[in-house]
Amino acid sequence: MPRLRRGIGLDGGGKAGPMGWTRFGGGIKWAVLACALGTAGSAGARTPGKLWLESQNRAVSRQHSNISEVARKAMPAVVSITTRQDLAEVAPGEEPQRGIGSGFIIHPDGYILTSAHVVDGASEVTISIRSANGYVEEFPATVVGEDERTDCALLKVDAPRKLPVLKLASASHVGIADWVVVIGNPFGLAHSVTVGVVSYVGRTDVTPNGRDGDFDYLQMDASINPGNSGGPVLDLHGDVVAVANAVNVSGQGIGFAIPIDIAKTVIPQLKAHGRMRRGWMGISVQDFSPEVAQAFNLDPRGRGVVVTDVVEDGPAARAGLRTGDVILNMDRLSVARAHTLRWQVAARGVGQRIRLQLRRLGRPMTLKVKLEDLPLVEAPPSTLASGGTPGERAAGARSVLEELLSPVPSTPSGRSGGIPKADEGLAAP
Repeated sequence: MPRLRRGIGLDGGGKAGPMGWTRFGGGIKWAVLACALGTAGSAGARTPGKLWLESQNRAVSRQHSNISEVARKAMPAVVSITTRQDLAEVAPGEEPQRGIGSGFIIHPDGYILTSAHVVDGASEVTISIRSANGYVEEFPATVVGEDERTDCALLKVDAPRKLPVLKLASASHVGIADWVVVIGNPFGLAHSVTVGVVSYVGRTDVTPNGRDGDFDYLQMDASINPGNSGGPVLDLHGDVVAVANAVNVSGQGIGFAIPIDIAKTVIPQLKAHGRMRRGWMGISVQDFSPEVAQAFNLDPRGRGVVVTDVVEDGPAARAGLRTGDVILNMDRLSVARAHTLRWQVAARGVGQRIRLQLRRLGRPMTLKVKLEDLPLVEAPPSTLASGGTPGERAAGARSVLEELLSPVPSTPSGRSGGIPKADEGLAAP
């Protein structure tokens, strides 16, 4: 019998040699180790010789299955939107431009949510819906209302049956690195699905194509392209958490969507008035910062939102609000950011009374303001404010992202002049 075999355990026939006790003992050691590895492997798939537990990737497989199921169930409620430019706006010798965008059905009676820039300036809007049998049905659509500042539009089609819908959730439960699913019509390729993760939440330092608005972007790396605008961004439950809106055309993996919470505030007003009637108190505000504190002789250790301008004879002025006041709370809700105050005031609506807690020259104060309708005639940026308005930041304060980002065009050759050049930045799909 070879010497090596005697040193490692039982021989091929299971008999012990002269050093049987040694070979048998070695056999026990190997058997025990094999059993231990086998037990560990059954729980965590440990490979012999490795010092770690190998994952079975069950969670990944289950997640992929969830994503497929989300896309499959959402498809029937996602629509393609085709628009035609008003002939009166077409220059002599030019062809009317057509646009393509996306949307999704929110009510079985035919109400559809999309981005306002998808239907802006269109004289004809057509909706394409994929039927349960797989063929495409087209319906003319009416623009019930649109709001440029939130880039939301509500459409209506008259279909002979109840339509499938998507449920609207909230973006408040969406966190960084959560998976999302985007469905739309990039470049006219209907019902295209892209998947990615949330890269950032509450992105407010971007203004697509320099447009001011009530944006609180959800940033993600799911692919968004021209034609995606207005399409749903879904969580892994298949519920809508945002509306695809903008993309960095000079980069990759940087897409933006408007939280569905904003749209849910706007939709009832679009249906009732055709537009959003924003609450307005006539001030300009900025985030508290050392620079702002120095400019208004404030304690640099303070917090809140600083009033930088007050419209003469506006609601805030009549209530006694002054430049340099620091707003701490609105209706007992803490106010830490200027954009939050702007949106809360706008969403509260016309005719509502709000209670502001503030500090003036270091002393606490409480004021009540009755909100009015936002003036239709646009005033200079420094004075027009619905709790804050366009152009409040000082010149030169644009962030790098603002220079890079633009609203994504609705089509490759749509009303906005096609796909923006790299230096045009953020675009609306």
